[in-house]
Amino acid sequence: MSGDLHFIDDLLSRDLLDAGHAKPARLAVIGCPVTHSASPRMHQPALDEAGIDGRYIKVEVEPGQVAEAFARMQALGFIGCNVTVPHKFEAMAACTSVDPGAVEMGAVNTVCFARDGIHGFNTDGPGFEAAVSEAFSIPLAGLDVLIVGAGGGAGGALAAHCARAGVSRLVLANRSLDKIESLAGNIRGHHPQLAVESLALDAPRLPGVARTCQLVVNASSVGLKASDPSPLPRESFAPGQRVFDTIYQPPRTALLSDAAAAGAEIANGATMLLHQGVHAFRLWFPGSDPASAMRRGLAAP
Repeated sequence: MSGDLHFIDDLLSRDLLDAGHAKPARLAVIGCPVTHSASPRMHQPALDEAGIDGRYIKVEVEPGQVAEAFARMQALGFIGCNVTVPHKFEAMAACTSVDPGAVEMGAVNTVCFARDGIHGFNTDGPGFEAAVSEAFSIPLAGLDVLIVGAGGGAGGALAAHCARAGVSRLVLANRSLDKIESLAGNIRGHHPQLAVESLALDAPRLPGVARTCQLVVNASSVGLKASDPSPLPRESFAPGQRVFDTIYQPPRTALLSDAAAAGAEIANGATMLLHQGVHAFRLWFPGSDPASAMRRGLAAP
């Protein structure tokens, strides 16, 4: 079946990896954990529609093993790989070259394997911007934006992309301030005209600051478990606000429920998953148009 789960030891040989399958594994998503990933559900239909002979699989990779996993994939003739939490920083270090946009974002979520090396990119930012446009019919430019969990790979990428997209104000919130101070300094260095503020998640001012932001984004992993509380207090939300959770499973997190109860517009990360996937697929197969097949795959029960 598409999206079958593998482990790093399965990357030792094609005999191990492809046993019992009609098509060879050519693309993958790595993470820890990775079982929840919906990436195969959208990439496999796109491969099939394009007539590409290959499978898209999940590979569970422990922290510290990303470079080894990449080396094994390249040796086996993989075309590319997606990278999810917690590997986006480690993936960047494991690449031979990194796209300038990914360098500014500070993380890699898409890899292309080539004869001359391993090339890293980040499609989170463009995917996020397209998702916000689709969900809320607004551009990022000119918005006051709060990003929760900005200290992680996805959060840093979204923060950097928001700055490049022309937001008016950027508030970075994280459990520990030390993880976002360097990010904030880097963004100020690239965009000196942008107002950038850093706050700890337990800062008493945060709910009041959050209510002044037109777009609130959760880029943390808080919410992946159905039992997780919201990373923000309920008083952080206001009517007319837009609240976007990068998490797509479960489809409605505590953050989104609290925001909706306050009268905010809400959207989960399913559209971001789609759009960043489209960008990744086009890196692997230039000129392709996988969006319709991917959307159908994600919508399938």
